[in-house]
Amino acid sequence: MTDLPVYELERTFDAPRSLVWRTWTEPKLLATWYGPNVETIIHKLDVKPGGLWLNEMKWGENSHYQRAEYVEVDEPEKLVCLMSNTDADWNTIPNPMMADWPLKLLTTVTFTEASGGTDMRLTWVPHEASDAEIQCFAAAMAGADKGWAAGMELLEKLLGELQT
Repeated sequence: MTDLPVYELERTFDAPRSLVWRTWTEPKLLATWYGPNVETIIHKLDVKPGGLWLNEMKWGENSHYQRAEYVEVDEPEKLVCLMSNTDADWNTIPNPMMADWPLKLLTTVTFTEASGGTDMRLTWVPHEASDAEIQCFAAAMAGADKGWAAGMELLEKLLGELQT
């Protein structure tokens, strides 16, 4: 398969780019909107090439772990990382809810100044994925909007609070 499916999320925020950038790069701010409807615990956030973001999403007695390794950081314009599901020791594992989900997603987030606000664009692309993983990702892309949409609503609210 040569053409990889690409999940795209675009959102415009009524906030300066530097502030939107901070909500993605400061642990306390990131934890308030990432992983809606769960307790988000940022175990590590080292925003630089080769740096790691270690994230736990907790609900009740259950936890879901994620790891992202930054491959490109261009403040305040672009973040690029490889995201994966992990076990509690931060070892990459298959998604516990979808066995054929790609082990890694190339995640790119761009922040562009736009008429007093910020255009944010996020893309996910399967990275070094098998055909089965690519097909699983393509089939599940529409469902990704639900989780991201809830997170974006929280992010919009946070940006409003930070500007008052």
